[in-house]
Amino acid sequence: MTARLGGEFRVALLRGINLGSSNRLPMPALVAMFEAAGCVDVRHYIQSGNIVFRANEKLGARLGSLIAKRIAADYGYDVPVILRSAAELREVLRVNPFLDRGTEGKTLHVAFLAAEPDPARVSALDAKRSPPDSFAVVGREIYLYCPNGVGQTKLTNAYFDAKLGTTSTMRNWNTVQKLVAMME
Repeated sequence: MTARLGGEFRVALLRGINLGSSNRLPMPALVAMFEAAGCVDVRHYIQSGNIVFRANEKLGARLGSLIAKRIAADYGYDVPVILRSAAELREVLRVNPFLDRGTEGKTLHVAFLAAEPDPARVSALDAKRSPPDSFAVVGREIYLYCPNGVGQTKLTNAYFDAKLGTTSTMRNWNTVQKLVAMME
């Protein structure tokens, strides 16, 4: 049944589009790119590059580079595309180490990494870089607790990318929950 529907649900998280006036990309055009690549049940959530879709495993494995190349060709933007399966995103909800603090969703964020970082690089991260903010690296995700808001933290994509040698894109906890709900 799943194969007939185009495979399992997945999410694509695009970094750096529609932030202020930079890298403007209409969501209908982005949805059309995914459909043209062979995805089905394609939907977007808000304007910042969250696409939920169904794709088989073979397409899902190469889709990030296909979409990034298409965006570069059509719009001239270098936009990283990070993919997760529905199961992986549900796991993100399950293992957040900051949930037990009774924190509000707006203070929690997840940075999704393109690749799992080297443990030595993770150990070298500065836990005291941005007090009172804290973070935990778990596999290909970085969970962040930013009580003063993510706009005030020094725990940025640029910091993590440079220190971990990979690419990240960050989403707030409420967005992650909504994306999982869209795949149920």
